[in-house]
Amino acid sequence: MDASQNSSMGATATSQSYTSPQSYSASSGSRTTQMDYSPTVIRRANRAVLCSPFFLKLLAEMRVSSVSVPTIAENSGAIKGYTRQPLSEVATESGLMWLVSVGILRREVDGQGLTDSFRLTPLGRQLVEQWQSHGCPDRRANLVDYVKNAVVRWCRVPDWLI
Repeated sequence: MDASQNSSMGATATSQSYTSPQSYSASSGSRTTQMDYSPTVIRRANRAVLCSPFFLKLLAEMRVSSVSVPTIAENSGAIKGYTRQPLSEVATESGLMWLVSVGILRREVDGQGLTDSFRLTPLGRQLVEQWQSHGCPDRRANLVDYVKNAVVRWCRVPDWLI
């Protein structure tokens, strides 16, 4: 993805986000930085997750460790509470790739290249933390959100046009 595509997606990693205060995690000894995202990016990410077939439980699991497609697909995803109903591997992959393109997930990479596992991005972590702190249950989007998400996803129309 080139810089123009990234900026068109609305991600705003301005110089402010690099100079923002960093918190120090004593347990892991690492620094974590909270990225500043525009309200448009947050709104689009929220809508994409609410319109996806996945529950918050899956994203919370991805916050801790990577989750592979076979773990989510077919009956295992529904049994573990990751999806509302069993999804084929193709449908699972398609839904996850949409969340990748929105900026919520990223694919895991190993020494051989891409794997079939996914993890949260900083944006995804921020959303999950926000939902968990507010005690938001797994909820679905309304009809308007489903239509907006479909237009943006399938027609690749920018958010500001709809």
